[in-house]
Amino acid sequence: MKGIEDRKGETSIGQSLVEVTQLFQAEGLDTPRLDAELLLGHVLGLTRAQIHAHPDRRLDAAELDSYRELIERRSQHEPVAYIIGHKEFYGLDFYVDSRVLIPRPETELLVEKGLEIGRAASHPLTIADVGTGSGAIAISLAVYLPQAIIYALDASSDSLEVAALNRRCHSVEGRVHLLQGDLLSPLPKPVNLIVANLPYVSGVEWDLLPRTIMVYEPRSALDGGPDGLDAIRRLLAQARSYLKPQATILLEIGSAQGAAVADLARRHFPMATVEVVQDYAELDRMVIIEIQANSR
Repeated sequence: MKGIEDRKGETSIGQSLVEVTQLFQAEGLDTPRLDAELLLGHVLGLTRAQIHAHPDRRLDAAELDSYRELIERRSQHEPVAYIIGHKEFYGLDFYVDSRVLIPRPETELLVEKGLEIGRAASHPLTIADVGTGSGAIAISLAVYLPQAIIYALDASSDSLEVAALNRRCHSVEGRVHLLQGDLLSPLPKPVNLIVANLPYVSGVEWDLLPRTIMVYEPRSALDGGPDGLDAIRRLLAQARSYLKPQATILLEIGSAQGAAVADLARRHFPMATVEVVQDYAELDRMVIIEIQANSR
C-alpha cells in the first residue's frame, strides 16, 4: 500500500490492482485478485468488467484513500462481503453484514432442488426456511416461485432485521413472512417443504476454520456442537408435527455428514425416501427426505 500512497494522482486502476493483489497474496488470502477488484469496484462504483475495460484510468486522492481503508480491513481477513455490504446468491444481490452468515454458492443446491419441487407441484407450495439468516434462500425461492408462501424462521432478531431489508429490496414482503423462534416452533401451520441450512460445523472443524470465517462470521450460524449435528438432530425431532402429507425436507450438511444425517432421517421417518446429494466438488452437501402420506 505504501507504493500506492506515494503516487497519489498518478496511480492507475491496473497498477493499483497489481500491487494490492501482491499484498493480499502475501497475507495468504485465497482470492487476492478477485478481492482487489471487488474492493476497487466498490470504491469507484464500477463493475469488474468496467474495471477491466479501463486499466489506465487514474485514481484521485479521495479514491485512493477510500481504497486504502478497505484494503486494510481485508488485510485483517475481514470478509469482502461484509466490507462492501452485499453478496450475490442465485443471481440475486443480498445485503449482508456481520449479523448474518455470508451466503455460499454450495447453498444454491437447496434453492435449485426447492425450485424443482415447487415447479413440479400441482399447487402452490407453503415453505419453511429454517435459520434464514440474510433471507437468501427464502427470498430466492419467493422470487422464482411467485405463487409460493414462505415462512423465514430464525432465532436471532438481528438476522431477521437483515432479512427484512432483503425482503423489501426484492419486493416479496407479501409472501415471505419473517418469524422469530427456535427452529420450527414459530410456524403457524404445517408446510409442504422445509429447507434448512443450519449450523453444522463440528467442534474439531471449528478449530480448523480460516480466520475470515472464525473471527468475523456469527458463530451461532456455524457451530453445530461436538459432532456438528445438534441443530439438525433437533429439527428432525420437531419436523413431523409441522409437515403436510407428502412433504419434503432439504438439509444442507457438511462434507462428511451424509451417512450420519441420512441415518437420523430414517430413524425419524422410517418409510421416507432419503437421498444424499453431492455438490459439484463431489462432496456430500444435501440430504433430501421425501415423506409420503403414510410415512409420517
